[in-house]
Amino acid sequence: MTDHRYQVDATSSAPPDVVFAVLADGAGWAAWAPGVSRSSYEREGVPAPHGLGAIRRFGPARGPVSREEVVAYEPPSFFAYEARSGPLPWRDYRSEVRLAPGAGGAGTTIDWSGAFVSRLPGLGWFIHRMVTGFASGLVAESERRSEPTSGD
Repeated sequence: MTDHRYQVDATSSAPPDVVFAVLADGAGWAAWAPGVSRSSYEREGVPAPHGLGAIRRFGPARGPVSREEVVAYEPPSFFAYEARSGPLPWRDYRSEVRLAPGAGGAGTTIDWSGAFVSRLPGLGWFIHRMVTGFASGLVAESERRSEPTSGD
């Protein structure tokens, strides 16, 4: 077994509250997260539905799903989750996402980090690549949601 850590940094032009709202909405991940075709809640958290204790389910169009529990919910700056079950061969998976206002107060800096114990060689690279895709999707969806609509 091998301990792995990853760190992914990104920047969005959207404000932290918008980025946090997109990230915390577990049921909405299928709309923007690469590789996630199904996303829902098994159990809502506090505050409902996205908060502390929520159990989120993610998966491809077919096959098994991953179950994650929200273990930190501090809008708009900190969100963390831990894997509870799923198809990948790991244990002790925890991910933390820290959001901060960007330079000069514009936009958001995203610091997405995590750690887990792998039962397979090469899994660290795969998870880093997967989370990099999630961060890119989070940036794109947050910016899409923060764009002014016509008539504004």
